Amino acid sequence: MRLEAVFFDVGETLVDETREYGTWADWLGVPRHTFSAVFGAVIARGGDYRDTFQHFRPGFDLHAERERRAQEGQAETFGEENLYPDARPCLAELREMGLRVGLAGNQTARAETILRALDLPVDVIGTSDGWGVEKPDTSFFDRLVTEAGCPAESVLYVGDRLDNDIRPAQKSGLRTALVRRGPWGHILRDETAARACLFHVDSLAELPALVRKHNGD
Repeated sequence: MRLEAVFFDVGETLVDETREYGTWADWLGVPRHTFSAVFGAVIARGGDYRDTFQHFRPGFDLHAERERRAQEGQAETFGEENLYPDARPCLAELREMGLRVGLAGNQTARAETILRALDLPVDVIGTSDGWGVEKPDTSFFDRLVTEAGCPAESVLYVGDRLDNDIRPAQKSGLRTALVRRGPWGHILRDETAARACLFHVDSLAELPALVRKHNGD
């Protein structure tokens, strides 16, 4: 079936989160290398990345600490310089091909404001805070399909996480593309979900041509 819409996860799919997690290590007062190593170990064991904070500060409340950081002038942030170099060109080319292009990820309201300010070439920006539901909940992908305005099987969801992005999108009837980068893209394994992907890419620069070929354009 022809693809009519392409939606993207945000963190480690479009945005390089190296800076973000580095600032969290600084906030906790631990070396960045140590934070990264524990982060990777948590992911490898199949844990939630938020468990990383508990290793350094038991009882850590991520939402409350985000608020504290903002109050102290150290709010989480990202900008154009944190976008992967292939992100904006890929979004633009897909849109020029006549596809509906969107962003949909587990992001805060603050991150949604930043994404909108970046003026990316997309038609839809959706976040877990804005939609009131988080991946991997199937309701998240139901909302995504509504925003896409076409059948689920005509929507391609692009993400770096087999657990949070690829597997639940497939269960909701979407087509999927796995981008192999970021910690989750290199550590996680799920052969069934991986085999069911329509595309596997190492760079988003590869995606427009793959979509064009699939659609027979």
